[in-house]
Amino acid sequence: MLDLWTEAVRSIEPFVKPAHRDLWLRPIECIAIDDDGHIRLRAPNRYHKEWFEDNFLPSILKDLEARAQRAFKVDFEVVEDAVAPPRAPAERRPAAPSTPVPLPARPPELMDRYTFDKFVVGPTNQFAHAAARMVAESPASRWNPLFIYGGVGLGKTHLLQAIGHEIHCQHPEWSIAFVTCEKFVTDFIGSMMSQRRSSAGSSMEEFRARYRTAPDVLLIDDIQFLSNKDSSQDEFFHTFNALHYAHKQIVLTSDKLPAELPGVEDRLRSRFTWGLIAEVETPDLETRVAILKRKAELEKVTLPDEAALYLAAHVKTNVRELEGALLRLAARASFQGQPISLELARDAIAKLVASAPSGLTIEAVQREVAAYFDVKLHDLKGPKRHRAVAHPRMIAMYLARKLTSMSYPEIGSRFGGKDHSTVISAVRKIERLCAEDPAVRSVVNTLEGHLRQP
Repeated sequence: MLDLWTEAVRSIEPFVKPAHRDLWLRPIECIAIDDDGHIRLRAPNRYHKEWFEDNFLPSILKDLEARAQRAFKVDFEVVEDAVAPPRAPAERRPAAPSTPVPLPARPPELMDRYTFDKFVVGPTNQFAHAAARMVAESPASRWNPLFIYGGVGLGKTHLLQAIGHEIHCQHPEWSIAFVTCEKFVTDFIGSMMSQRRSSAGSSMEEFRARYRTAPDVLLIDDIQFLSNKDSSQDEFFHTFNALHYAHKQIVLTSDKLPAELPGVEDRLRSRFTWGLIAEVETPDLETRVAILKRKAELEKVTLPDEAALYLAAHVKTNVRELEGALLRLAARASFQGQPISLELARDAIAKLVASAPSGLTIEAVQREVAAYFDVKLHDLKGPKRHRAVAHPRMIAMYLARKLTSMSYPEIGSRFGGKDHSTVISAVRKIERLCAEDPAVRSVVNTLEGHLRQP
């Protein structure tokens, strides 16, 4: 029976990002499958358990039950990581009771609205959210640095500050530094200028103490601001090394992957990949509705379901614009002295109604799908029928048909001369899978969201 479990797991691997496969799928161990149909699984911690249950277990069980022709029930055993949370650095350990030291206050830069309980989790940000929670609960243990990347207004800063809030709750004696990368650079330049004027060197010593020695946790927002700033990059390189060597947690956000950051030195890019990389992607429709509902609740705005669905269906770029559309709608309703309705929502965002981007090419679709599934572009367009290539190819054909004006024969010709009937078959299969399999639907929605961005 264990062999059946192994085969069922292998059946979904081609649909899973390599990073997600290594971090979330493979650590789950099948201990036993009893004769009465009970599957006993072991997870290293509750985050792995919850991620596996939400994203992988339904598809695996579906495949397993089809193979065994019977139903199964799953029991989880959660074994917390053997790695203990790091102790506070020597200079941050509590003093003896006879000489009490006041605890550092929460950094004023951390905003109350950016906490984990106010972050709406969906399929496109669940990985980043789980990674942030793990780092917050066990800082500097395994995932150091944590590098969170994604487009503008998708929640990177929210997660970054939520980590700071959570660590402060667990370790109130620790010093937590949250700064934008722009402020780091500005502070560095100001310290250099002060040092040149005074020729004493104290300004740089104070700067380095503030960033290299004082923090137990360093949270840097928008690290891409280091681009083409050679002196600042050199300073941050030594800051990173000092903190990492001292086993202090570093969390960075960026709009791009480390390898894609322009004008950033290779030695820094390499260090950004030492820990864990997590992407915050464009939210799907259901998550956008949930975000609107949560925002409306916080703002004490009565938002009917049909108005929320309309806003979510037409404002797709990012969370910031989505929340802005809600506030504009609420302001208009208040100004006109009437409750929010579907008609008012239509009127409020008439100029913002989104549509598929003009000029989207099949080549752009192919590049996006190939990058997501980590397959070579020429394989995606080639004759290979291995599942690891065939499934992404069908998704690319489906998206090409949905998001471009190309006909079935034209799409087939761009995929290595495939017959139009092959494209039709692929489109219908992905449509069926999207209706039946939440995992496939999530992948397709994520890719479509990326391709719809300008």
